[in-house]
Amino acid sequence: MGHREDLLEGAKRCLLEKGYARTTARDIVAASGTNLASIGYHYGSKEALLNLAFLKVTEEWGDILAEEGEAEQEAEVPAAPLDQFRETWERVIGSFEHSRAVWQLQMEVISRIDSDPELQKALIGPQREGRNGLAETMMGVDPETDPERARVAGLFCQALLAGVMVQWLMDSDSAPSAQDLTDGLKVVLEGRTPAGGGAR
Repeated sequence: MGHREDLLEGAKRCLLEKGYARTTARDIVAASGTNLASIGYHYGSKEALLNLAFLKVTEEWGDILAEEGEAEQEAEVPAAPLDQFRETWERVIGSFEHSRAVWQLQMEVISRIDSDPELQKALIGPQREGRNGLAETMMGVDPETDPERARVAGLFCQALLAGVMVQWLMDSDSAPSAQDLTDGLKVVLEGRTPAGGGAR
């Protein structure tokens, strides 16, 4: 690898180990075996490098999830929609513990958006692309053949993923399981029970 790739890999490691705010240019140089001048030459600034490194970290998590899903689909008979939903969330939730640093980083980056316009700007396009990836990976909706369905499915998946992530970071003992999410979705689909009685 050249200095450009070494810097990116070093920045990714620093983000996961130290977080966004605590990572210095010297940390990145030490982790990548490069020099301070290389950061400006290849990326313009430390912030630009960290923004790209953050996007790569989240993209790699998504790629792993997609690969695991493809492997399961090849090995099994296609499941019913709710079963597919539960199985997908079993994979996602199962990845939380060893991906904890990724989720902590996500929360830190979100907390910085209001005070860092460049960071916010850097995230807009990838966030929209990420929704399409979630729609395809988690719901089996192809963004190219059905873009509007993929858009709304991606919005739903992203909202659910963020909420589940926060609950797992705060209290993993009471955070939702894949079955909890599936049962909750069933309640939503069944609609509100009339006041004063159960289903008849």
